[in-house]
Amino acid sequence: MKSSEATVASTALPLQRIRTGKVRDVYAVGDDRVLLVATDRVSAFDVVMRETIPSKGAVLTQLTAWWLRHLEDGIAHHMISADTAEITRAVPALAPHRALLAGRAMLCIRTVPFPVECVMRGYITGSAWAEYKRAGTLAGEPLPDGLRESERLEPSVFSPATKAESGHDENIPVGRLRSIVGVQMAAMLEGLSRTVYERGRALAIARGIIVADTKLEFGRSADGQVLLIDEVLTPDSSRFWPAEGYSPGRPQPSFDKQPLRDWLAAERGAGRWNGEAPPPTLPDAVIAATSARYLDAYRRITGEALHIPETM
Repeated sequence: MKSSEATVASTALPLQRIRTGKVRDVYAVGDDRVLLVATDRVSAFDVVMRETIPSKGAVLTQLTAWWLRHLEDGIAHHMISADTAEITRAVPALAPHRALLAGRAMLCIRTVPFPVECVMRGYITGSAWAEYKRAGTLAGEPLPDGLRESERLEPSVFSPATKAESGHDENIPVGRLRSIVGVQMAAMLEGLSRTVYERGRALAIARGIIVADTKLEFGRSADGQVLLIDEVLTPDSSRFWPAEGYSPGRPQPSFDKQPLRDWLAAERGAGRWNGEAPPPTLPDAVIAATSARYLDAYRRITGEALHIPETM
């Protein structure tokens, strides 16, 4: 069975579960490692859908692995392996589950995550644009006058945010980040975030994709090393825009779950959904279009189609 042909809504592995997020299930592997499993769950407007998106979990995992390999000459990270065969050899208890895990599992060094999101904004959009329209600021700090929606920010802006288990993260000023993690660590996190973003967007633009913004996470390992963790430069953690046709002054199309958001917004506008759980049933066409967006982003960035080797 190919993992890409099936979908995974939830997992139940013979390991201690640490956390269940909107997309990822996290398991302990001894005291010093964790297993991250990206399911095919999808959320929009802070509501998790009942349906799953084919290939989504594998795209998130394998694209993250691709980026980490391209960044590791300058950025220390937590990935040990995203190869299912290697993972099941390292953790034999997972061997019976290799078909479920294929392509979507990553064995990682265990860290204590910093309690902040490190957001890099190269273009003004999303919550940053909403605040700027209202007050001319981002997290209360002034931005240049006269910016248009989707306009490039020069230089790019480091914009930390608090983590939210449910609902939206909250943009915070860098001064608050310093009070949370300390002045030196705040400077380190900003420097690492800028390196990841600038290298990532330079590579992506050469392949026709603008990385408008991205959300990064870092953690500290048992030996004190600061590592890049979680997903990296994926359609879930970043805004990917096609470079062709980019024009500031309006929203841009994106390589993510935009078909899902658009359909839900239409349902809400028509009064068929109140914006809260339970969500409406997704049409097959919306599921297929959303899956295609994820696969297209992977293909464009890596230069090849997603392929998960046979595991059985």
